[in-house]
Amino acid sequence: MLSLVALLIGYFSFGSLYKFSSSVKVESPSNIKVMNYNVRLFNLYQWIPEKGVETKIVDFIKTEAPDVLSIQEYHPHKNIDLSFFKYKFEKLSGKKMKYGQAIFSKFPIINSGSIEFPDTANNAIFADVVKGKDTIRFYNIHLESLRIDTKVESLKKEDSERLFKRIGSTFKMQQFQTELFLMHKKQCKYKMVICGDFNNTAFSYVYRQIRGDLNDTFKEAGNGFGRTYDFKFFPVRIDFIFADQAFNVNGFKAYNAHYSDHYPITTTLSLE
Repeated sequence: MLSLVALLIGYFSFGSLYKFSSSVKVESPSNIKVMNYNVRLFNLYQWIPEKGVETKIVDFIKTEAPDVLSIQEYHPHKNIDLSFFKYKFEKLSGKKMKYGQAIFSKFPIINSGSIEFPDTANNAIFADVVKGKDTIRFYNIHLESLRIDTKVESLKKEDSERLFKRIGSTFKMQQFQTELFLMHKKQCKYKMVICGDFNNTAFSYVYRQIRGDLNDTFKEAGNGFGRTYDFKFFPVRIDFIFADQAFNVNGFKAYNAHYSDHYPITTTLSLE
């Protein structure tokens, strides 16, 4: 969750917020379609007062047919069948209720692992995926949440001093988590794609550090606001897919699929 104050910072740089219509859309057999989606535990606690949200999410994913799927707040359940992906890596925590991050792939995963963040269930995971002659490192990052209710009534009740203190504390945690991730990223010898829910905007320190010299696929091939988070006042982009410069970014799409507090995004990539 994000606070109104924190999100307003994003409007100082319109270019990172809105993309005018892009002509980039290349269909090719060499394309690899990547989806990122924070599924909010597949609506486990009925935040959306609707039955069967978990199966609607699965049906949506199946229809869009990504080659690689990066999920935050993943929760395994008998009603959640993602077996149309042949390969997967998941890192779950919790005693009674298991949840965490997962990467699903239609291509073989030859190596995988987790980057643990202290004192939190958030983490980053990776999977090395083989497509043809290429090995591609996929990262899935879930940075610390501000855990602030963005409803107007809740924001009015929130004590401003406590709010800013919590925001500052969370940003410090995000920075530390980012530094742990960057140490791992430096050791990677493969071309990479970084997906994730950063719980922060494209104007933040963590965005700049994690992106580095990679391409933000929304900026390369997106259009409109590219909204990824359900915030009532203005469109918010806190979920990202970054791609190595060796990739052509042939397409990007943000979906208006209201099955979570986040919206799914996809990008279509090909190697030069």
